[in-house]
Amino acid sequence: MNQLSLAGTTAAGPLGYQSWALFEWARNPYVILVTIYIFAPYFSGTVVGDPVRGQTLLGYANSVSGALIAVTAPLLGAIADKKGRRKPWIAIFVALMVPGIFLLWYAEPGGGGIGILPTLGLLIIVAILFEYSAVFHNAMLPSVAPASKVGMVSGLALAYGNLAGLLLMIFVLYAFALPGNSEWSFIPERPLFGLDPATAEPDRIVGPMVALWVMLFTLPLVLFTPDGADAGKPIGQAIKEGLTEVWRTLRQLRHFANVGLYLITRMIFNDGMAGVLIFGGVYAAGTFGWGTTELLLFGIITSFSAAIGAVLGGYLDDRLGSKRAVLLAVGGTASLLAVGVNIQPDSILFVPYSVPNQGDAAIWSLPYFNTLPEILYFGNTQIFAMFITVGFASARTMMARIAPPSMMTQFFGLYALSGTATAFLAPLLVGAFTSTFHSQRAGFASLIILLSLGFVMMLFVREEQAQPA
Repeated sequence: MNQLSLAGTTAAGPLGYQSWALFEWARNPYVILVTIYIFAPYFSGTVVGDPVRGQTLLGYANSVSGALIAVTAPLLGAIADKKGRRKPWIAIFVALMVPGIFLLWYAEPGGGGIGILPTLGLLIIVAILFEYSAVFHNAMLPSVAPASKVGMVSGLALAYGNLAGLLLMIFVLYAFALPGNSEWSFIPERPLFGLDPATAEPDRIVGPMVALWVMLFTLPLVLFTPDGADAGKPIGQAIKEGLTEVWRTLRQLRHFANVGLYLITRMIFNDGMAGVLIFGGVYAAGTFGWGTTELLLFGIITSFSAAIGAVLGGYLDDRLGSKRAVLLAVGGTASLLAVGVNIQPDSILFVPYSVPNQGDAAIWSLPYFNTLPEILYFGNTQIFAMFITVGFASARTMMARIAPPSMMTQFFGLYALSGTATAFLAPLLVGAFTSTFHSQRAGFASLIILLSLGFVMMLFVREEQAQPA
């Protein structure tokens, strides 16, 4: 028996909605390997050569891409709504994104190769295309997933994405990072494919590798997930009608005050959680001096924790409701971030930490994460990785629960806008605080402001479905 979707149409079958979820498997390794754990720390510490200046540059670059996304994404979403189909747009964005990711290979140490500014330009362009693909992918959820499984499908997508990043990081660790740095017999003596560590090729290879991964695993969505019918409208008419519809919906937000409050609230806390992901690896590398191997091990375990959080998010959403799950996620992330930034190599929660001799600092024989501050920071991060993925999954289902059924697509368009309208704010905040205080710690800690504000505002949102005006 065919099931209905939240949009009131016939939902996709298991192959269709699983292929929709699998698109996160295709995209998420870019976030994990490039923007968090490998390329961004490499760019900051090795290409730029100064972690503080590198974090500042990345903060401003992300703020530029966020501002451009906020201006352009609603227009593209309006066009797509009126044209009726979304998969061709996703295919176009992926086709443009893949070469940009591949070209990161040419960002060489010390600003060599394509240079610092062109590399930042590539990161900005890819970030914009990446978010465009997310806007259109999210907009498909209400019509693809069965209404009774929308939370499960949303969480499943995030779990797939984190597991994909986990697998790729394990491969990079085995094939490129550990060879030459480990005495274990099962590790190759040299990086595979003849990559040269002297020119940071084991770090740079993630660009071409992720580019091929994205291209390959976008195919299930393109081939097996059903799309809306083409409305057959000329592009000019689609633009005009789409913008008119968005403006009409915005003018009616007074009637949808609760939904409007949620969109603003989500805009703030989502920006804070995304900022934690973007700058987590850069901060850890600069604070503890972690290299590629440590960051890969850190990322592997953290991605596994995040995948658990994605599954847990669906359970909590069903048990507690979306609002309580979101509050738990946002409040937990803010609290644990406050703990994390106060774990330093020489202090733990403001208590000075020192050992008589540097050699006595290690508390076990393993060569990685062997000091008490590193272990505590590592463990703390695993917990807030779970909270963040719970937040992402439940925020999406919260929108599905409170938007009016007959206007679901329009409101998911506004939901997409709420995820991009202030996408520049967290990176700008981190960049400004890092630059002003000349401190990675101050820059990373500034995200607590957004998370705390989002938590307080979420208290006033009601979990009840709105009706059309």
